[in-house]
Amino acid sequence: MIKKTIYVSNPAHLSLRLGQMVIKQEDVDKSNLHENIKQSFHVTKPIEDIGMLVLEHQQITLTQGLLAALLENNAAVVTCDSHCMPTGLLLPLAGNTTQSERFASQIAASLPLKKQLWQQTIHAKIQNQASVLGKCCQTEIGCMRNWANDVRSGDAGGHEARAAAYYWQNLFADIPGLERFTRGREGMPPNNLLNYGYAILRAVLARALVSSGLLPTLGIHHHNRYNAYCLADDIMEPYRPYVDQLVFQLIHEYGIDGISELTRDLKMRLLAIPTLDVIIAGKRSPLMVAVSQTTASLYKCFAGELRKISYPVLDMP
Repeated sequence: MIKKTIYVSNPAHLSLRLGQMVIKQEDVDKSNLHENIKQSFHVTKPIEDIGMLVLEHQQITLTQGLLAALLENNAAVVTCDSHCMPTGLLLPLAGNTTQSERFASQIAASLPLKKQLWQQTIHAKIQNQASVLGKCCQTEIGCMRNWANDVRSGDAGGHEARAAAYYWQNLFADIPGLERFTRGREGMPPNNLLNYGYAILRAVLARALVSSGLLPTLGIHHHNRYNAYCLADDIMEPYRPYVDQLVFQLIHEYGIDGISELTRDLKMRLLAIPTLDVIIAGKRSPLMVAVSQTTASLYKCFAGELRKISYPVLDMP
């Protein structure tokens, strides 16, 4: 069963009661409301159904009992800053029954193995980027396919950077006003949508890594000393094009002016990222389920049981 993403954007108090998360809206004058309307401000959700809780408003409070129950059920809790952008992530300390054994396998992974896993990761990423261009644009993608096939151990040839430059140069090039789009965290829209979508994707990956008994801090390629989620940033690379494709669709639906601000409607669309359909191992699955398959296969690679990470394939039309 796919877990749900719960998004709370208004002042509220969240608590635990009988295995249910209780969401009580605050700052609402209910004195003159009909009883049926009163009940609409009091919502319950089964804890076991929650995969991710996104807390956006600065006046949300929640109990320790609720936090403990969410973490016991391997839920990820995402907090947002005053600009409503995801800024914090809370994950369980122990997500797997054989965690110490799995940590040991991950830590002992050799440099050649890490380079091979990074090669597979970049190959899958470039292939999926090429598929997005093939679906969304009238752009030549033969070079992208070639670069994907030419990736070697550790991506020593720098094909990821070459493919990224071509990809971002062409993805929005046919949309008036975005001919000179540059990908950057502080750049013009749709960078705001991409940033939000990637943050949600990162939380989904980090949750799956912990559930698979892996350390999200210890990457196979990323190794920034200030980054607590290096491995999540590594493994999410082939999944990024799914976010890019969704953002492309949103631009066509809302228009350039409609995406200048990250509205509630846009956030709700981006929060559906865990439920996007992806194809992995020849089968169609929700992205959140596919991510768990990816992280499980990664552990098996560390343990010497597999030689290849299971990544999704973004199918062509």
